[in-house]
Amino acid sequence: MFHRRSAVKGALSFSHPAVRAWLFQILAILAVLAVAIYLIHNTVTNLSNRGITSGFAFLDRGAGFGIVQHLIDYEEGDTYGRVFLVGLLNTLLVSALCIVFASILGFFLGLARLSDNWLLRKISTIYIETFRNIPPLLQIFFWYFAVLRNLPGPRQAVNAFELAFLSNRGLYIPSPQMAEGLLPFIAALVIVAAISIGLFRYNRAYQIKTGQLRRTWPVTLGLLIVLPLLTHWIFGPALHWDVPALRGFNFRGGMVLIPELAALTLALSIYTSAFIAEIIRAGIQAVPYGQHEAARSLGIPNPVTLRQVIIPQAMRVIIPPLTSQYLNIVKNSSLAAAIGYPDMVSLFAGTVLNQTGQAIETIAITMSVYLIISLTISLLMNLYNRRIALVER
Repeated sequence: MFHRRSAVKGALSFSHPAVRAWLFQILAILAVLAVAIYLIHNTVTNLSNRGITSGFAFLDRGAGFGIVQHLIDYEEGDTYGRVFLVGLLNTLLVSALCIVFASILGFFLGLARLSDNWLLRKISTIYIETFRNIPPLLQIFFWYFAVLRNLPGPRQAVNAFELAFLSNRGLYIPSPQMAEGLLPFIAALVIVAAISIGLFRYNRAYQIKTGQLRRTWPVTLGLLIVLPLLTHWIFGPALHWDVPALRGFNFRGGMVLIPELAALTLALSIYTSAFIAEIIRAGIQAVPYGQHEAARSLGIPNPVTLRQVIIPQAMRVIIPPLTSQYLNIVKNSSLAAAIGYPDMVSLFAGTVLNQTGQAIETIAITMSVYLIISLTISLLMNLYNRRIALVER
């Protein structure tokens, strides 16, 4: 009984590591809460002294300014809430474009660094070492001020078959408009996808059972040509095209890729692709060389070996750092404010903040949205990483 009381007393004493750990954690939490309460009280007091009302009611007020690019309908009299949606969609647009272009370009550059061709290997090395060591903001300035802004004016625009026009006002291309055959066309694509998936699974099971390879892509390609043409012949065209034309001092009609978006997309795609290329190279080199030799001994061609043996194993190494680069693209898109691209930071944390004076609300909303976007990307990449991870049984 005496020994049991001594043990309990020793476990509750300050010298016990577990007691000290819990005590320090409680103190840390109390300190954080105290600092948070002080900051909140100080902020509320300062806002009250300056006569600034807090809250999000300003989102229902009219903005009164135009936006050069908007993916949804927008007019100058629309609300600040509408401005937020316009800026959010513009941010998502440039982030998605950069993620796609940087991934494709980085993948091929990473393969080029491992190529047996000396010239190709050196060119990719020079590309990577050049662009990843130049700050992205300087690259944005280069593409915007030195390249795109020096293009000819609308009257001297470079045109391609009178359909697309490139000038210092941007790239004007035909804009698709919905027609009566759109729904049948979409249905045809869904049917092609369903048949292709079913045929692919059947061919894969047949290969596992017999060892004979049956290719799916010829049937998919044939269906992809025949079914949409059939729907076009029966139900009419799926889309009409609004072709841009020069009227006055600028083009009218179609859709425009403004120079700010083009410069931002080019700069961030090229900058990030240099990092992704090194990630791809490191991932491929992390696969044991015995995998290459085993595939070669079976007579598997090099392209098939890379696609079916090496890349699937390398993805387990590639995905974690690749996720970081995707997050960097989203965060670096905020550099758009430097050249006037109407993204979320430029519109909401810039123009709206200056007009309304609601600094806390606008900054809090902007930070929260970036946090949600980053967490969503991380979640999706982690789900894919968990799917391809090795499972010990």
